[in-house]
Amino acid sequence: MAVTPPKVTQASGILEIMSNASGIETIESPGKKFAITMIWAGILGWFAAFSLVIERIHMLTNPGEALSCDVNPFISCASVMKSAQASMFGFPNPIIGLGAFVAPIAIGVAILAGAKFAKWFWRLFMVGVTLGFIFVIYLFITSTFVLGVLCPYCMLAWVAMISIFWATFLWSAAEGVIEVPTRTFGFFMRWSGSSWVFSLATEVLAVVIIFFALWEDWLTIF
Repeated sequence: MAVTPPKVTQASGILEIMSNASGIETIESPGKKFAITMIWAGILGWFAAFSLVIERIHMLTNPGEALSCDVNPFISCASVMKSAQASMFGFPNPIIGLGAFVAPIAIGVAILAGAKFAKWFWRLFMVGVTLGFIFVIYLFITSTFVLGVLCPYCMLAWVAMISIFWATFLWSAAEGVIEVPTRTFGFFMRWSGSSWVFSLATEVLAVVIIFFALWEDWLTIF
């Protein structure tokens, strides 16, 4: 009796074909909660990057006008955009976000469509997410302690990257995508479905650091 091959949806087909090459074992997908986190965080990050690109174009074409995200001297997109840190690789940082934040959106949609990926695929994604998270930490430190200025759209991108990192890291550790000490395996299994707790804790810590680092600046406003 002929066996009918499984159907592959258009949303997941390309990514699954890339991942599930002949002879490569796939692992179970993270699940709906993980997929939704990837989608909303990816959309938020992409929106932030797109908004920053639009604001930069506005700044170049209208150099004398304030940007929509310029709230005061310490919360200002323009001040950050004019710094060297805003173009780390010779071009505006948001251009990286326009491309990078598409990945979690695509992966989230593919998971909802039923796609499964090989372990190498998830490891590669984890590497990319980790690099993005480290980059966000660097930008946070630079904005807070070097420039002393916060960019609203930049902070949206930070929130997105923090959420993507913790969701990916906790799940990867729990599923054996990345190696962790045996004694910590139970911890990751228990918390892999509650990445929002770690994301929120990270964001609260960032707010506390900003509050105390820029305390004297806030006093000049209020």
